[in-house]
Amino acid sequence: MTELAVELRSVPAFSDLAQPIIDWLAAHMEIASYREGEVLIAEGAAADRMIVLLEGELQGRSGQAASDGRIFTTRTGDVTGLLPYSRLTHYPTTVRAMQPSRLATLHSSHFTELIERFPELAGRLVGIMSDRIRYVTRDEQQREKMMALGKLSAGLAHELNNPAAAAALAAENLREAVRGMRAADLAIDRLKLTPEQRLLLSETEEKLLAAPPAACTDPLERSDREQAIGDWLDARGLQDAWRLAGVLADAGFDRAAVQQLASGFPTDVIAPVLDRLVAALSVPRLVEVIESSSRRISQLVKAIKEYSYMDQGSEQEIDVHDGIENTLLILVHRLKRGIQVTRNFDRTLHRICAFGSELNQVWTNLIVNGIDAMGETGELEIRTTADGNGNGLMVEIIDSGTGIPLEAQPHIFEPFFTTKPVGQGTGLGLETANRIVRKHRGTLRFESRPGRTAFQVRLPYPMSSG
Repeated sequence: MTELAVELRSVPAFSDLAQPIIDWLAAHMEIASYREGEVLIAEGAAADRMIVLLEGELQGRSGQAASDGRIFTTRTGDVTGLLPYSRLTHYPTTVRAMQPSRLATLHSSHFTELIERFPELAGRLVGIMSDRIRYVTRDEQQREKMMALGKLSAGLAHELNNPAAAAALAAENLREAVRGMRAADLAIDRLKLTPEQRLLLSETEEKLLAAPPAACTDPLERSDREQAIGDWLDARGLQDAWRLAGVLADAGFDRAAVQQLASGFPTDVIAPVLDRLVAALSVPRLVEVIESSSRRISQLVKAIKEYSYMDQGSEQEIDVHDGIENTLLILVHRLKRGIQVTRNFDRTLHRICAFGSELNQVWTNLIVNGIDAMGETGELEIRTTADGNGNGLMVEIIDSGTGIPLEAQPHIFEPFFTTKPVGQGTGLGLETANRIVRKHRGTLRFESRPGRTAFQVRLPYPMSSG
């Protein structure tokens, strides 16, 4: 027995094989040694041999894209590389020795003889290949989920940050407005207004708060108003004339309205009176900003909870429209860049029994694919209808993108198949969507041509719904 045969016998996959098989392998394999850090295989090199690691540790890493970086590790006794019946043509990673390593390789030219003479060994290697595919698929699915979660988290962080920042700024400005109102009240008290002037001030303020002048929507007209108001205030020596002019112009005042407002007060009272009115106008506007921002944050948090079906059972009766709406809200950071969304919903459709969070993965994958296909500018239509036989419903997601190439269409549901550039997709999004739909006893189909791609998800009603 040769030294290599002895070493091969210690490999778990070969330990119980008949001696003639071990001897044949030893006679046809080549031994190679590598120093720590040395490259064995370059990414993209032709896959042409089976590898048995006799000693050491190897690490494979994909470096084609900064966002990729997939890693696998091979340790002493592992069998890797090209295996019989494998469709692998090129190595997907660069493989390095992580410590001094020895390995034995069997060139693919010997595979036919191996399969014919030793079917037991061929079956053993097919089992290793199946385990490897299962491991890689599980790893890639987890990676796909983490990538999707990362993108959703980044978008949600952006969407939450905007209203949070707006609320914080409005709160700060509200504090300043209240402080300004108190300062204006103190200045007015020191001027000892007559009862009639105080009544006029209170009535004017109440009237403006109840029905302020219509705000100007034309930016040029608004700028002209601010200029005219500012000139009028500046001519009377008012400090902060341009700050007051900006607020009054935003509130819909023009020069004539400010003149009329000031006509009921002595010249030395105009400044604190306008300060008081500007602060009074600012307070409700700032409160509205805080309310709107808080409402937006609450909507997003509610959408996240409903999207993930937090605190709910794994399977329940759901309305698919709720899941679609929550998905659109979660993805609003990408949709609002230039995509028009059209909803054609049949709200009379029955509820279905489903794993809601999993179906939301389907809507997410299909909508994101549509966004990518449109280059983030186009039309997205989502349609819900009763299925033709009346025993279920259909959700159709239609985009105006470039379409799926004819040569790619037979493969789009295959694991790891993708038409996206390297680093932008793992090829598991549609495979995952198809698997989830099948789990719900439904079907996922598509029709595609340039300018229109439609994915159709058919889902059955619960048996009791008829």
